[in-house]
Amino acid sequence: MTLAGLEAVFLANRAALLRFLVAHGAGDAAEDLLHELWLKVSRASAGPIAAPLPYLFRAANNLMVDRHRAQRQAMQRDHDWTDIAGGTLPGGSDEPSSERRLIAREALGIAEAALARLTPRAAAIFRRHRVDGVPQKAIAAELGVSISTVESDLREAYRALNEARRRIDEA
Repeated sequence: MTLAGLEAVFLANRAALLRFLVAHGAGDAAEDLLHELWLKVSRASAGPIAAPLPYLFRAANNLMVDRHRAQRQAMQRDHDWTDIAGGTLPGGSDEPSSERRLIAREALGIAEAALARLTPRAAAIFRRHRVDGVPQKAIAAELGVSISTVESDLREAYRALNEARRRIDEA
């Protein structure tokens, strides 16, 4: 099977491949991983593929194995770094100083004021996406708006917060 034939099989089975990735732990990253899958298989210099659908599922499975392995290695690396760096120095504290707490409260107040000046929808979208970690697509569905509306409201929120950040840095 040629690359054009493989592309046709990929496109015809896109939904099934996406479900496969989600079922194997891809979560919100499933769309990105599906794109990565296509990039990998389209670049492969393999010859004709006799069974393209099993080939695509095997490639998707290998992608998920690689992803899980990378996540596990990153967790181990972080754990090892924490062990090496150690915890609190003797005579020190992990608690921020009173001055740092005051500065943080002041910065939070400025950020909250910036968000309060936004439209209620833009502020809600920002909080759902950045604080609650909800994907833009899900927010759009929740609010009954398009993804471009969600993106536009997020840009508005980011502009307001960047301006607030600039004021914090100048102070």
